[in-house]
Amino acid sequence: MGSDALNVGNLDSLEKSLGAVFERKDLRFLVVDDSGTMRRIIAKCLKDIGADTVIEAADGIDGLVKLKTAGKIDVILTDWNMPNMNGLDFLKKLKADAAYKDIPVIMVTTEAEKSSVLEAIKAGAKNYVAKPFTADVLKSRVEQTLGISK
Repeated sequence: MGSDALNVGNLDSLEKSLGAVFERKDLRFLVVDDSGTMRRIIAKCLKDIGADTVIEAADGIDGLVKLKTAGKIDVILTDWNMPNMNGLDFLKKLKADAAYKDIPVIMVTTEAEKSSVLEAIKAGAKNYVAKPFTADVLKSRVEQTLGISK
């Protein structure tokens, strides 16, 4: 699939480039991706920049199940291409549900064509990260999504 191809050989430099960007430490994220490796990479990035809790889900269906028991979630990061329920369908279900429609969603995916980006934004994605990504790009998109200006 290629999402596991992100070069993570030097996680120390990844940590340093992310830094501590969040002033509040109670941030809770849901990461939805069928690649366990990618979920761990994103979770580590989020924890390095101040996330208190990162909940992982393997696809859109698992993501919906985890949301029901997760309590407050500040931001959801989801892949597009997943089995069972893809990220776009997951996004549409979230935005159609009053309980979840206001949670900002960042698409983190290999779907980088302009038409895909526009489709995700139209469906309600707040931001978009194309794989492979750098730590700086992920940091920037999370900051933008949370309204943190640096």
